[in-house]
Amino acid sequence: MMNVIWRNCICCLKQRKVPSRCQSGYHPVAPLGSRILTDPARVFEHNMWDHMQWSKEEEEAARKKVEENSAVQVILEKQVKYESEASKYWDTFYKIHKNKFFKNRNWLLREFPEILPIDQKIEENVEELSWDHVKTNAADCFSRKQEQKKHLKKNGLSDGQSQLRSDFSNLEAEEARKELQKTEVFPGSNATFRILEVGCGAGSSVFPILNTLQNLPESFLYCCDFASRAVELVKAHSSYRASQCSAFVHDVCEDGLPYPFPDGILDVVLLVFVLSSIHPDRMQGVVNRLSKLLKPGGMLLFRDYGRYDKTQLRFKKGHCLSENFYVRGDGTRAYFFTKGEVYHMFHKAGLYEKQNLVDHRLQVNRKKQVKMHRVWVQGKFQKPLKWTQNFSNL
Repeated sequence: MMNVIWRNCICCLKQRKVPSRCQSGYHPVAPLGSRILTDPARVFEHNMWDHMQWSKEEEEAARKKVEENSAVQVILEKQVKYESEASKYWDTFYKIHKNKFFKNRNWLLREFPEILPIDQKIEENVEELSWDHVKTNAADCFSRKQEQKKHLKKNGLSDGQSQLRSDFSNLEAEEARKELQKTEVFPGSNATFRILEVGCGAGSSVFPILNTLQNLPESFLYCCDFASRAVELVKAHSSYRASQCSAFVHDVCEDGLPYPFPDGILDVVLLVFVLSSIHPDRMQGVVNRLSKLLKPGGMLLFRDYGRYDKTQLRFKKGHCLSENFYVRGDGTRAYFFTKGEVYHMFHKAGLYEKQNLVDHRLQVNRKKQVKMHRVWVQGKFQKPLKWTQNFSNL
C-alpha cells in the first residue's frame, strides 16, 4: 500500500498536479529546534529551550505585568509624532547600529522552505529526507489528492474535467504574465520565481536568501524598507547583486505608492518582524496591499512578536501607546500579536491559512540565573489559485 502512495505522490510532484507547494504542508512538530526541557533542575545547562508550556501562574504574572505597564499611555501629541516620523526614527537606528544589530537569519530556509522554487525544494528533499519523512509527505499528498477527488465528485465533476479547467486557467494566467513582460520591462521581469522581503533593514534576511539563490539565476529578490539608510546599507554590502536583487525605499503604509513591478507576480512575500512596528490601525491595509502583489498560489510568510513575549513585559510605565502597542526609548515601536489576530488579518485579505502557530521558548541567562519567556507567532498564508476561487461557478 505504501508503495502505491509513494508512486502517486511522485507522479503528482512530477506533473505538478498537486496544489502549489504540496510539500510545505509538512510542518515539523518542533519548529526551529527540539531542545525540550524534561528536567527543571537542568534549566541553566543551555541558553534556550524549545516549546515551553506556561504554567497558569506564569501566564497570570505576565498578564498582570502587561496590565501594569500599559496603565499609563503616551500622550496623544507624542503618539502623532512617533507615527509621522516613524521612518526618521528607524533611519537614526540604522545610522547608529549599521548592520551590526541584527544577526543573519540563517534559520529562514528551515522554517520557510517556500523561499526556494518548488523544483529545487523537491531535489533537496529527495536528497535529505529520511524514509519516515518521505512516507509522511507521500501519505499527506495522497490524502489531499483523495480529498480533492471527493470534492470534485460532490460537485459533479470528474478529475479530468477539473484538471482541464485548472490547466486552462493556469495557461491563461501564464499567457497574461508573458504578455505583460513583453510590454513592460521592470527589475526581475525575466525571472520565473520572485520574492519580496518587506522591511529588509540592513539585510539580515536578504543575504542568507541571496546566498541560497545564487545558483538559481531564474529567481529574483526584491527588498524594501522605508528607512533610506537601511536600503543604502543593503546596496553597499559586498554580497549585493543587482542582477538578482532590487533594493528600494518604500513605505508599505502608503497604499498609493507604486512598486517597481506589477501586481500579481510574486511567488513569496516575506514579512518577518515588520508588521509589529506599524500602527495597528494601518496593519490591515498593509496586508491587503501585499496580498495583491502575490500571484495565485503565492505565499505570504509571517513571523513576529507574540503576546507576553519578554520584550513586552520589560516595557516600563509610560511607554504604552495603545493596547499591546509600545514605543521604545529610540522612538521605534512594537506590537505583540495573538494567533487569532494574525489569522483574522490575513483571512480578511483573502489569504488561506496554511500554518499559524505560537512558538514558545525559554531563554536563560546562566550567569545571572534568570529565566525569560520568548513568544513568537509564525504563519504561512496562501493566495487562492484562480480555479479554486472560481470552483463554485464551474
